[in-house]
Amino acid sequence: MTELVNLLPSFLLVFIRILAFLTVMPIFSYRNIPATFKVGLALFLAWILVFTLDIEIINIDTTYFLLIIKEVLVGLMIGLLAMVLLYAIQTAGALMDIKIGFLIANIVDPQTGAQSPLIGGYLYTVALLFLLVTNGHHLLIDGIFYSYQFIPLDQVFLPFGNEAVIDHVTSTLNLMFIIAFQMAFPIVGSLFLVDVALGLVSRAVPQMNVFVVGMPLKILVGLPLLMIYMGVFFMAVEQLFKQILVTMRTLMQLLGGV
Repeated sequence: MTELVNLLPSFLLVFIRILAFLTVMPIFSYRNIPATFKVGLALFLAWILVFTLDIEIINIDTTYFLLIIKEVLVGLMIGLLAMVLLYAIQTAGALMDIKIGFLIANIVDPQTGAQSPLIGGYLYTVALLFLLVTNGHHLLIDGIFYSYQFIPLDQVFLPFGNEAVIDHVTSTLNLMFIIAFQMAFPIVGSLFLVDVALGLVSRAVPQMNVFVVGMPLKILVGLPLLMIYMGVFFMAVEQLFKQILVTMRTLMQLLGGV
C-alpha cells in the first residue's frame, strides 16, 4: 500500500502525458468521442505503464509542477506531429477537389468542426479505417510506451531551442506538402490533360462554351479515375503510416537528447 502511495506522483505524470497524446492523436482526438472515454483509456494505459516500465519514485516539490508542464508538451508535440503528416491526405484531397470542381461544396469535419474538402474528407475517413484494420493505432499507442525510453519521466527541460528539433519540425511540415502533392498528382495530372483538351476544343470550335461543358466533364472523368486510384492510394497511405512512426521516434530522440 505504501508503494502505491509513493508511485502516485509518477502515475499522475504518466497519465498526463497519455491524456495529452490522446487529445491530438489520430482517431482518438475526434470531438464525437466522449471525454470520459479518453480519460478512462488514459487511466487504464497509465496504470499498465506504471507497473510495466521501471518508473522511478518522484516526490511532489517545486520541480514537480515543471514536470507536469513538460509531460503536457511532450504528449501534445508527439500527437500533433503525427496529425500534421496525416493531414497530408486532406491536403491531397483539396488539390483533387480544385481540379474536379468539388471545392465549392465543402463538408464539416467532425474532428475540428471546420469545413473540409469533399474528396479530402472521404480519403481521410478511408485512411483512418485502413489504420484501424491494419492495427496502426496499436503502433501509435506503442509510441507512448517507447517515449519513456527516450524522454525520461524525471527530465525537467525540453530542448526546444535546439536547432535539430526546429529543423525536424520544419522538415516534417515540408514533407506533409510533398506527400500531399505526390498523392494528388495522378488525379491532378490526368485532369490537367482534360483542361488541355478543352483548350484545344475551344480553339477548334469557338461556338462551344467550354466553361459549361468543362465542369461535368471533369466530374465524369475524375470519379472513375478516383476509383482506379484507390489501390495506389492505399499503398501511399501505408508508406505514410511508416513515415509517421519514424517521425515520432525521431522527435522523441531529439527531445530526450539521445
